[in-house]
Amino acid sequence: MTPPPPPMCADKDLLLTTPLARRLYHEVARDLPLIDYHCHLDPQTLAEDRQFQNLTQLWITCDPYKHRAMRIAGVPEHDITGPAPDRTKFDRWAATAPLTLGNPLHTWTSLELRRAFGIETPLTPATADPIWRTVNDLLRTSPAHTARGLLEQCRTTALCTSDRLLDDLSPHAALARSGWTMDVRPSLRGDCILATDTPGWSEWVRRLGTATSVNITDPDAFLAAIRIRLDAFDALGCRLADHACDPFAWHTVTRDEFATLLTRRLASPLPPDPASPDAIRDTIRLRSGLLLYLGTEYARRGWIMQLHLGAQRHTSTRLRRLLGPAGGYAGIGAPTDISALCHCLDDLEQADALPRTILYPLHPADYAPFAALTGSYVADHTPGLIQFGPAWWHNDHAHGIRAHLDALSSIGLLATFIGMNTDSRSLLSQMRHDYFRRVFCDWLGERAAAGHFPSSPGELAPLVRAVCHDNAARALRLPISST
Repeated sequence: MTPPPPPMCADKDLLLTTPLARRLYHEVARDLPLIDYHCHLDPQTLAEDRQFQNLTQLWITCDPYKHRAMRIAGVPEHDITGPAPDRTKFDRWAATAPLTLGNPLHTWTSLELRRAFGIETPLTPATADPIWRTVNDLLRTSPAHTARGLLEQCRTTALCTSDRLLDDLSPHAALARSGWTMDVRPSLRGDCILATDTPGWSEWVRRLGTATSVNITDPDAFLAAIRIRLDAFDALGCRLADHACDPFAWHTVTRDEFATLLTRRLASPLPPDPASPDAIRDTIRLRSGLLLYLGTEYARRGWIMQLHLGAQRHTSTRLRRLLGPAGGYAGIGAPTDISALCHCLDDLEQADALPRTILYPLHPADYAPFAALTGSYVADHTPGLIQFGPAWWHNDHAHGIRAHLDALSSIGLLATFIGMNTDSRSLLSQMRHDYFRRVFCDWLGERAAAGHFPSSPGELAPLVRAVCHDNAARALRLPISST
């Protein structure tokens, strides 16, 4: 009698459907170190090597993907992000997890439990109690299951957190002094700089002046204060800056026009009138001038500029009031205005200040246009100056990853692709690198079977290493691992 197949979460060949895919994954991709060059992990959690008290604190509290799935399943917000006990929140997730078939959460849940804790059984209401007790015991007693220990289990060797311009960088300084072998760096989340149309921007400028000891009364002082903070990030190894531009708009401005717009905004305690066409136009012009200036500063420092494009962040007013602007309820917006994006990149190029740039489109209709842009702006001796970033957010699933790989390989150069990042707040989401590597190797196996790629593992191994590790290492100026 043929034995039943193992549970999906215990299958070492999960998602690997061809012999070539299995060889590429097991012999090349699986054990490569992880470089998570864009994530939202809390650096203080790593600096103090936090010991989590239970699985909810580690796995559910900080994961908007799970929150979103539970809301769709009808779970009350009280039991998701509200004051419900941690065990109740875990039980709610255990009841939701079986409903996620077809969603990457189903596979991620299995991979995370198996690889971090050795749990081979799927999470269901029936298995919730033993999984809760087993994992909590490990979290409370095992040095391998502290914040740092979990990252070491994943073979993560470098990661970049996402830090706002005025965030306290002392946890990063503490990590640098700690002797921990992992390379943890800040990366700049620059949205506050560009938020000139929000009510809190003037107060943010005041705080910027206080933090930098600069009396901000004019554009020169404002930009000087910005540079001081950029230098503080750079001193701690920062190599990337990120901006969410939803929607993306651009209007080329001269230096004098930029100075006039910035002077006017600095002098006003109130944001511009959102109902005024002139005010809307001036906001776009001011943001364009600021991003042009920032891009120039990034290029001067050798940083990479990341642009996340296409999110529809204003959806439910109720959830926004309840949870704030980043509560996991955003949608996919309209396709990007490619003409505006080209004007942005071209203005930077014309100023001889175009930094290496990673473009993350959220709308799938942008895949081919963004892949094409990788060949529109180039630089001598700089492979992959413009990157079509990895499948992001609502596209971070097998279908989205394959669509991204199809577009990039067909129009650009897959060999220069910087590879996967988690863009996540959850420590266990490092396992999503494994998910990507499995999908990538399976995609290569299928393409080879169709005759589009070599069928020899030896010929494809350099490509696997480049996409899964080496290109990201080069981007961060890290040594290339020989493993």
